[in-house]
Parts: sequence; structure tokens; C-alpha cells
Amino acid sequence: MFLVIAEKPSVSQNLARILSAKEREDGYLLGKDCIVSWCLGHLAEYVFPEFYDSRYEKWEFADLPIVPEKWKLSVVKDKKKQFDVLKKLLNRSDIDYVINACDAGREGELIFKRVYDLSGSKIPIKRLWISSMEDGAIREGFANLKDGEEYNNLCEASICRAKADWLIGMNATRAFTTKYYKRLTIGRVQTPTLAMLVERQNAIDGFVKEAYYKVAIEGDGIRAISENIRDEAESIALAKEYNGKTAVITKVEKIKKKNQPPKLYDLTTLQREANRFFGYTAQETLRELQELYEARLVTYPRTDSQYITDDMEQMTLELLLLLPKLLPFLQKDSIGSNVERIINNDKVSDHHALLPTKEALKQDFGELSERQRNLFYLIGQRIAQAVSEECIYEETKITVLCEGNEFSAKGKAIIQSGFQGIEETFRNTIQKGKTANKNNADDMTSILEGMHEGMEIAKVQTKRSKHYTSPVKPYSEDTLLAAMERAGNQDFEEGTEKKGLGTPATRAFILEKLISSGYAKRSGKQILPTADGKELIAILPDYLKSATMTAEWENKLLLMEKGQMDSHRFLQEITDLIDVMITECNAISGEEQSRFCQKQSIGFCPICGNSVYEGKKNFYCNSRKCSFSLWKETHYLSSMNKLVDKKMAVDLLEKGRTYVKDLYSQKTGKTFAADLLMEIKDGRASFSLEFPKKKGSRKSGKETE
Repeated sequence: MFLVIAEKPSVSQNLARILSAKEREDGYLLGKDCIVSWCLGHLAEYVFPEFYDSRYEKWEFADLPIVPEKWKLSVVKDKKKQFDVLKKLLNRSDIDYVINACDAGREGELIFKRVYDLSGSKIPIKRLWISSMEDGAIREGFANLKDGEEYNNLCEASICRAKADWLIGMNATRAFTTKYYKRLTIGRVQTPTLAMLVERQNAIDGFVKEAYYKVAIEGDGIRAISENIRDEAESIALAKEYNGKTAVITKVEKIKKKNQPPKLYDLTTLQREANRFFGYTAQETLRELQELYEARLVTYPRTDSQYITDDMEQMTLELLLLLPKLLPFLQKDSIGSNVERIINNDKVSDHHALLPTKEALKQDFGELSERQRNLFYLIGQRIAQAVSEECIYEETKITVLCEGNEFSAKGKAIIQSGFQGIEETFRNTIQKGKTANKNNADDMTSILEGMHEGMEIAKVQTKRSKHYTSPVKPYSEDTLLAAMERAGNQDFEEGTEKKGLGTPATRAFILEKLISSGYAKRSGKQILPTADGKELIAILPDYLKSATMTAEWENKLLLMEKGQMDSHRFLQEITDLIDVMITECNAISGEEQSRFCQKQSIGFCPICGNSVYEGKKNFYCNSRKCSFSLWKETHYLSSMNKLVDKKMAVDLLEKGRTYVKDLYSQKTGKTFAADLLMEIKDGRASFSLEFPKKKGSRKSGKETE
């Protein structure tokens, strides 16, 4: 009897079907000689500092750094039931070995490793490593199981990544929060990504536009344009001087050029194009793509490769024959067969590029969501482009001389559309028949074809136009993902395999974390830093916001996966950096520490006497040693549809009571007025109501906050 553990229930069901494990039990599927069960994503996480020592419940700078001697895991509360199922299965006496069938990547290793370790099991581990959920791929994977030890390096890299994130997140967040008296969230990858957003926004905000001018001469259907002219008076004089004069074509250049077909999609390039074409966020694309994978319609999504291996050539040729049936906008004769373009064994590590599957031919596409259908079509047309012919065009450039000054005009004629024909067909399909505006250069192509050197253009007309220099554009999700992928690459030696900030599997999560933390926001397709995000980056040392350093860590994790980097050395570098950070934080001046504390006090703490300030969710004591907090939303008042506002808080702190005229009665369905009284017991606020005497006896209720 063997046990199979997958990452999700949906994947387990596919595996169980192949293994004929049809009998449903609580938390697993039972077969004749196997059991198939599942995790629910990450079932366990590293515990918070307070689980190591109760003194960490209060954030004190003096307690830093926090570096666990023995790392502890805890099961996520709402997933404990499934963990208990797995623990029992992993310790059954009739189980000979367990197959790790979690997603074939770094995170899949970590998910399985944590469950296995927490269970206390000692049974042998085998690894199912597949890139597709198609029946044939699953059967082949089970027929060629690997020894779990072959993936020890990958597992060690996943553990080190998680520990590094914990160490930097916990220590840096606590250090800067306690020093600046404001909650400041810092992450190993999140913060350098935010720094890129802030740097770009600062460049835009600090940009001073400059005017420049162009003079165009027109005649015989030709429009030739001058170089940029900085001086307005000069542009006016030139436009006046050339008007009505004769110009001569002095040079005609025709250059044949080629554009090569694009590579296949890895996850990041697909996320970028899905954002550009459809406006999907990286997280939305990854979520829908995972569902397509589990439905056996596409191959493994979290890939960082844009190639396939040579043993996939025949399968790919068969897939290309099916593409016109899968993609209704493609004609059979438009698809090439240059599969050799997309084969590169050296550039495929764990998983090949994203591909549609032949299994998709059996799918009713009407059952897919619009997003899933769009993503499937996007992946399908990309392989069609990648194996098609190159685009060949001829670029024509003419130089026109008028009164001793040169003007130029350009045009482009397509000789062979190649892969660009497929792209144009796809664009027209998703734009519902709307065609993009043609480039002016294309409109002039036929006119320029008849031009030759020495040809005169009589009585040209001149037009002057004013332009402005432009700042760089704000990051979109597309361009930010590209920047994360390239981050730090210029600082590595030629030939180094580069990973940038994060991995294809984690970049979407990082962007969402920045937004949920309030450090960035979406504005249409743009991602912009918030005021809080700018403030955070302004106070942090370069090494915590350095894209280069974080990219270097990612590359070291990659080396660890290959057995070329020691995990202890990697973590020692992280802890050494934290020591430097603590030392520098300790030297922050008192004036600098008050940077965020310019808020006006609303009163004094009834426990320790320190000032009380207003936060987003509460009114809090300025002393870190004091636990007093007056929450805006309380269970006691929420039943009366009331929040504690600033005026009420001021009264409660000063007099211990405040008059409230719009309390709601659940019993009568009407509003009423009463005095709200606050009493401090055991360091916490409790409340009661007092009614005016004319309305009868006092009625009260209490709640401890």
C-alpha cells in the first residue's frame, strides 16, 4: 500500500482517477493498493515570535534580533482537520512509502516537507514530477517516480527562502516600527519592489518638461520632417524660409529587415501580456491559469522557461495539427512547423514553457469563464507564432534637402508577414473586429516606393509643430513584472542564470501584498506608490530596498537548488545583515524617530498618563509599554450601529463619559439618546449606558474591550 499526497483536492481527484482510487473517505480517496489525499495549500507556517517567548508579545527594540535556535511550525487553524487526516495516514503501519505529488516546484516541496516533518513519519518518500495533468503525463510520471532525496537541494532552498523571509520580515518590521512609533511593514522582496515604484514616481514628479519644435515640408504626397529644434524663434524662421521653395531628394535607402518569432510563454511573460491585452492582474492570471492546469487544458503554470526539450518535438508537432480546432480564429495554413525554434534543452530546468494540451480538444469551451478562455487562446496563439516564419519587411528612408537643411521620411513595406499575421488575427479577434490605427510610416510606403535620388519637389508647404519632452511612464503590472524579472541583472557576470526579484510563482503575491499593505495602489492598469509607500522607502537603508541584493539572494537560492550553495552560509549572511540593521537602527536620532509623530494628541491615557493619538481603527496610547486602546468599533456599540468617533473619544478620556444621541435599538427599531460611560478595569475599557432621569431608571450594559 502506498500513499499519494497532492497539493489540492482537485489535483488529487485527477491522480486518483488514474490510480483507480474511487472509494471516498473523510479527507482521502481509497484504492485497492493506494490512498490519495491532499493538502490545502500551505497547511503549516513558521510561528510568530511570541510563540518562542511570551516577552515578544510586546514589540521592544531591546529584544531584537529574534533568530530562532530551533524553528517551530504550527498548523493553520482552519486546515487542522485535513492535517490530522494526513498525519494519521503518514503513520499507518500498512503504508510502505509516500509519494509527494504536490506541485512540481520549490513551494510544492515546502508544502509537503512541513506536513511530513510535523507528522513525525519516517516512511520513504518518492516524488511525482510532472508538467501536465493529462492522463498520459500522469501515467508516465507514476511509471518514472523519483527518489525523494533527489529533490533535497530544492527542498533546502525552499526552506531557506521561507526562513529568510521570516527573519527579515519579523526583525526589520519590529525594528523600524518601534523606532518610528508607526507600524512599518518590511519584506525581503516586497520592499525592493516598492522602492522601484517610488523611484519611478519620483522621476515622474521631478520631471520638468521642455518644449521642442519640428518643421515639416510637404509636396507631391511626401511629408518629410526636420530634426528637433529647441529654439522656437528658429523654428518659426525656418518654416517661413522654406515655404514655397523647391526641395530635392538626395538619398533613398532601402533596407530589408527581419523580426524573429517570439519565444513561448513562461509564467511572467504570460502575466505581462494578459495585463496588456485584457487588463488582468498577475494574481488573476495565475489563479485562472491554475484552474486551467487542474482541468488538464494547459501545462504546469509556474514555469520560468520559454522553451521545450527535444524529446517533446513529436508531441508538439501533433499539437500544432490540432491548433486550428482549438483556436477558431486560426487557419490551418497560417501555422508553421518550425519546432526547432522552440527547442533548447539547456534552458529547461524543472518545467518547459506553457503549452495548451491535446486534452483541450475534448473540452466544451462554453463551460470556461471568459478569462480562462482568453488565457487559453493567448497561450495557443503564442505557440502558433513561435513556430511560424519570421516577418520580413523593407524599410525605406529618404533624405530631402531644402535650402541646405535636411528632412527625412520613412516607410515600411511588409514582404512576408509570418508570425505577425497570427498576432494581428488574434488582436482583431479580441478587439471584436476593430483594427489598430495604421502607422503613418505605413501610409507613406507606396508613395516612397516611386521616389529616387535627384527628384525635385516643387513649392513645398511648411508646417510647424510644438512638442514636449515626456517623463517615463508609471509602471503598469506588465512593465513592473518585467522590471522585477530584470532587477539586478546588469550587476551579474555574463552567463549567470538570473532570477531578478522573486520568482514567477511569487511575483503576483508580492504585488498584491504591496497593495493590501497600503504601500501601493492600482489606478487603471497603473501601479502607483502611496504616500505611506514613499515614506517607508525614504527612511530605509539601501540594503533593505536594494533590488540588486535581493536578486543576488534569489540567485544564491538557485545555486542551492543545484547543490552549489550551502544553506548555513546563506542564512548566516541574512543574520549578519540583520545585525547590521539593528546596529544602525539603534543609532537613529530622536528627532528622526519623531518623523511620523506629528499628530495632535486627543487626550491622556487613563492608565499611564501618556498622550493618546488617533489611528485608523483605534485611539491608542503613545507608550509602547502600555496596552490601553480605545477601539472605534466595539461589540457593545456595534449592536447599536455606533462607532466611537473622535469627539466621543475626547470626552471619554477627559470625563469618562460622552453624550450620544443616535444609538439604535434592535428591539424597537428606533434611535435613542444616552450617556456612554467608560470604566477602566484590569487595563481595559468597559462601557455602560446611563439614561436621563426623566426617562426612568438607569439602564446599563457592559463590555470589556
